[in-house]
Amino acid sequence: MSAPPLDRADFPVVAHHTFMNHAGVTPLPQSAVREINRCAAEFALHGSAALGPWEAQQESARAAGARLLGAKGPHEVALVKNTTEGLSFVANGLSWQRGDRVLVPDREFPSSIYPWLSLRDFGVEVALVEPQGTGWTLPIEQFETELLRRPTRLVAVSWVQYARGWRTDLAELAALCHRHGALLCVDVIQGLGLIPCELDQWGVDFAAADAHKWLLGPLGVGLFFVAERNLDLLRPQEPGWASVAHRDDYENLELVYDVDARRFEGGSFNNITIAGMGASFDLLVEAGVDNVWRHVDHLLDLLVDGMAGSKFAVASDRSDEGRSGIVTLTAAHLDLDGAVAHLAERGIVVAARGGGIRISPHGYNTVEEIDHLLGALRELPVH
Repeated sequence: MSAPPLDRADFPVVAHHTFMNHAGVTPLPQSAVREINRCAAEFALHGSAALGPWEAQQESARAAGARLLGAKGPHEVALVKNTTEGLSFVANGLSWQRGDRVLVPDREFPSSIYPWLSLRDFGVEVALVEPQGTGWTLPIEQFETELLRRPTRLVAVSWVQYARGWRTDLAELAALCHRHGALLCVDVIQGLGLIPCELDQWGVDFAAADAHKWLLGPLGVGLFFVAERNLDLLRPQEPGWASVAHRDDYENLELVYDVDARRFEGGSFNNITIAGMGASFDLLVEAGVDNVWRHVDHLLDLLVDGMAGSKFAVASDRSDEGRSGIVTLTAAHLDLDGAVAHLAERGIVVAARGGGIRISPHGYNTVEEIDHLLGALRELPVH
């Protein structure tokens, strides 16, 4: 196979680890580290005089984020702290009535379910959809059954399920939701930056993601997508000077929200983390997310093929419609923590999730690293 689409020279981690936990917390590329350091140094030297260029860089990061999301443009994107904040903007920003209904898959990551469960305090029904089979799959028919059961205000899902990697067809689900009068809110953190994303084309209403997984950015910064048709459906939860149309006119105290998604940005920005996020976005845009996805998908095919006849079972669904950048391996009587520790001793970083070993490579990993992982997996004591 040709060289990885992401330049390994930009990832210092490769000198220390075979890193395959991008569904966890990514190692930063050197280009992001340089921008973080440059931003911090300029604020150290110049204070407020450094703001102008970094505010421009902030807008560049927003534009690149919009491109990765498949938004109509930067006007549909707010810069936020994390996925939880974005999802909470939806959960707390919609006007709920007692008896409204939200539909959420079970076995979600806590941040993808707690904002909705909290609505039970206001008389909102939160119904859980049970994933199916070893791959914890969520066929669209399951959602249709629930939507036919009774009127539903909103469906909240993960694009890619964090533990076993099931990928939901968002275009099909959005169309189904809208036919039944429901909105669709998506946690896209486990796919964005790895799998080509077209939220506007697919009809998604709201979405959020941190930068610190497949987007290759730092912790504590992310993206919040609001389809322009839905901007006025959400009441901003953290109104501040940056939320208004006249944000630079500090003596104008009239609360007039910005016309676009910037209304959800209440106060000052973390320019340092945004600088790193923007540099990582540039890497992904330059490489082409479609190229990154083909590469990672191929690596995982090699992994799955290499597990044939072993004591491990591939729990993740690898069908064309369900596959993602996550493959979880299970085995009877496997000491998960011990297995992850054993792999770490061999220099391999993975995670214990979903009752198995979760493996999640990125666009700089190689076939040789998959071979290294396969060799280490065969050494594990499995009974």
